[in-house]
Amino acid sequence: MSLGILGKKLGMSQLFDDDGNAVPVTLIEAGPCRVTQLKTQSLDGYTAIQIGYGATKDKHLSKPEKGHLLKSGELLLRHLKEYRVEEISPYEIGKEITVTNFEVGQKVDISGKSMGRGFSGYQKRHGFSRGPMSHGSKNHRAPGSTGAGTTPGRIYPGKRMAGRYGGKKITTKGLLVVKIDDQKNLLVVKGSVPGKPGSIVNISPNKVVVNKGGAKS
Repeated sequence: MSLGILGKKLGMSQLFDDDGNAVPVTLIEAGPCRVTQLKTQSLDGYTAIQIGYGATKDKHLSKPEKGHLLKSGELLLRHLKEYRVEEISPYEIGKEITVTNFEVGQKVDISGKSMGRGFSGYQKRHGFSRGPMSHGSKNHRAPGSTGAGTTPGRIYPGKRMAGRYGGKKITTKGLLVVKIDDQKNLLVVKGSVPGKPGSIVNISPNKVVVNKGGAKS
């Protein structure tokens, strides 16, 4: 099943396996989501399912958005996400999507917005080593030479320099689902997930691509 789910990152913790080893995990409050739109090949040119997550107030939505959401239920939702599917017949407008769509041992891909760190320097952003810290040195955290002067007389695009760090969409692939609590809408995955606690994340089944040589990527 290619349909995913939206959720909220709660934070990190740890579980212990059968051998007593501590396993770092991330707790995600996944769903419940509601199917808000069905897209078909004849009307839209492709088949997809749109789901909504996170209750919100009237003032946070425009009239067209409210009209669109009220077709699928009375509760207004803040976040919408679309998933391409091969067949939409198993779904209907207003159907609830929960963590029961996943199972323990399944691998998932999780996308989220990474933590923003503002304007950062060379050491923090790219891991550059610092200069000598002795009294006479004037190159403690300076970048050093960035290129030739006369030729080409400019900095090439993509040069690793100080700048804005973080705050981008990041996808972590192949995370293992180690526990599911459908009573609390809780999805527990092994490893770390992009974003800070409270941020919205997108969980979708892992798509393993097999190359012509037989290797998985």
